[in-house]
Amino acid sequence: MDVDLRMSDIIRLLPDSVANQIAAGEVVQRPASVVKELLENAIDAQATSIQLIVKDAGRTLIQVIDNGSGMSVTDARMAFERHATSKIYTTEDVFSIETKGFRGEALASIAAVAQVELKTKKQDDEIGSHLRVEGGHFVSQDHVITQVGSTFLVKNLFYNVPARRKFLKSNAVEFRHIVEEFYRVALAHSDIAFSLIHNDESLYNVKQSTLAQRIVGLFGNKMQSHVLPISEHTDWISIDGFIGNLDSAKKTRTEQFFFVNNRFFKSYYLNKAVNDAYDELLPAKHFPSFFLFISIAPELIDVNIHPTKTEIKFEDESAVYALIRTSVKKALGIYSISPVLDFDADAQWKAPNSNFGGTSISIPTIHVNPSYNPFVVENERSTSKNALQNITEMYADSIEIESKVNQEVLFETQHLLYRLEDGIWLWNKEGSLYFLDFYRIQQTIFQHQFEQRKLEQVSSQQLLFPIEYPIYGASFHKLKSVENQLIALGFELEIDKDMMTFHAIPSYLLQEKIRMIFDEVLADFDSLEDDGFEEYFQQKTILSQCITKNYLLHESQVLPLLHQFESINLPLYNPNGKVNYYIIPYSSIQKELL
Repeated sequence: MDVDLRMSDIIRLLPDSVANQIAAGEVVQRPASVVKELLENAIDAQATSIQLIVKDAGRTLIQVIDNGSGMSVTDARMAFERHATSKIYTTEDVFSIETKGFRGEALASIAAVAQVELKTKKQDDEIGSHLRVEGGHFVSQDHVITQVGSTFLVKNLFYNVPARRKFLKSNAVEFRHIVEEFYRVALAHSDIAFSLIHNDESLYNVKQSTLAQRIVGLFGNKMQSHVLPISEHTDWISIDGFIGNLDSAKKTRTEQFFFVNNRFFKSYYLNKAVNDAYDELLPAKHFPSFFLFISIAPELIDVNIHPTKTEIKFEDESAVYALIRTSVKKALGIYSISPVLDFDADAQWKAPNSNFGGTSISIPTIHVNPSYNPFVVENERSTSKNALQNITEMYADSIEIESKVNQEVLFETQHLLYRLEDGIWLWNKEGSLYFLDFYRIQQTIFQHQFEQRKLEQVSSQQLLFPIEYPIYGASFHKLKSVENQLIALGFELEIDKDMMTFHAIPSYLLQEKIRMIFDEVLADFDSLEDDGFEEYFQQKTILSQCITKNYLLHESQVLPLLHQFESINLPLYNPNGKVNYYIIPYSSIQKELL
């Protein structure tokens, strides 16, 4: 029977389990979200040592062990309730937050979509508390013998929300996000020791240190010579940290970190302030490294405009922009990174001592034979007819072949091909004029070659001297996640924490293009699909080895390309669906002329 909606009540309250799962969707987007919340809770508990243990990129287990203040039996139970917090009591407290978490959503949200265990004990307690919560439902709370601090175990994330679990990316991608969160928290708190273990492998173990030491500990020893200190203080704001020199610039933004009051945040607007300071110092599409810490009164910012608290609203953002840009330019100038003209440099140069090493320096002399006459044949020169005849006979075949080749090339060049403006060539063929774009044509040729290789066994070229490609920070995990795909493509390589070494590369790749290709791969990495890397790499390789658009080719380069293009039957479209050439029949031209 149909229900008359006009007569029935249709608004009702959601069950707590559904409401909690919906709320969890704002806070827990992926395993890295859980890592972020648990690490920040440990920091708020005044921990000096925090250990992060992960299995299967957080799908199976996320464990955080800290030596912080711990919780009482009552607090441990209350911590899993929604809106339970020890940070705020009035509305005014929201606008003067100095801790990490404060809304009381994190543990309730995590527990709603996972199986959670907590072991915790305060310093003065003899025995601790052990809680279990599954899918938002309280299971048990017992006494337990444990160390001071807290140990959180989050198991089987999204086990009760299969749709959410299905949309997780591959383990390699999810673990990259975990590492990024680990970097952000570890950089903001160099006074805390951090360690990261993934699948029983210890990846990071950084001790309490200075910020500079922490950057080196996370991103490798090479960073030690690549960063410059920055420090600027005013009455209402301070900026400290490090910026990268020109050698550290990359095609990725993976080493760009902003912190406000030791809280990581993202800001395209303030990123532009740093990039503007490097204006005209870096190549196109290269980005500087920076680790900048802003200290400002809490009431001058709003940290609660985004559920994950990665966006910050400043009361006067334009003033912050100006200060950052000026501070970075000043640091670049202090360390002589910015280009300057030193008019005193030549004044320091001194002429060498004329009696250097105890011997006097004399001007070299040139000896000339005044009786030399080039029109007089010397006796030792052989100009006999026999000698000339022997040489002619010796190279007769080569001279004849070369003459024929030159005539053929001259004919094809002068009668078939004409170079026009903007990199377009005109080809006279079989009663038609072809307007050729060799930039697109070369892409088409490479694409055809790739398709042919798919049917054949992948071949590699061994390198006489291995190619080394420096990697930093998160780039290690990115490249490690596609190591098997790279091997399948024909690479023989080793990936260490700060260097990728190539011993063999695919036979179709040019050695001089390797570094450029991987710079661009890392720049695009975060937007790549899990199962589309090989196809992406193929397209990237095609583009990297093609001539530059509008490049003025010589006839000697055009003719081989044209012959290859003819051999694959002159495809009209390139791999991107763009037209390779345009045809005008002579008949059309004749109609216009008549």
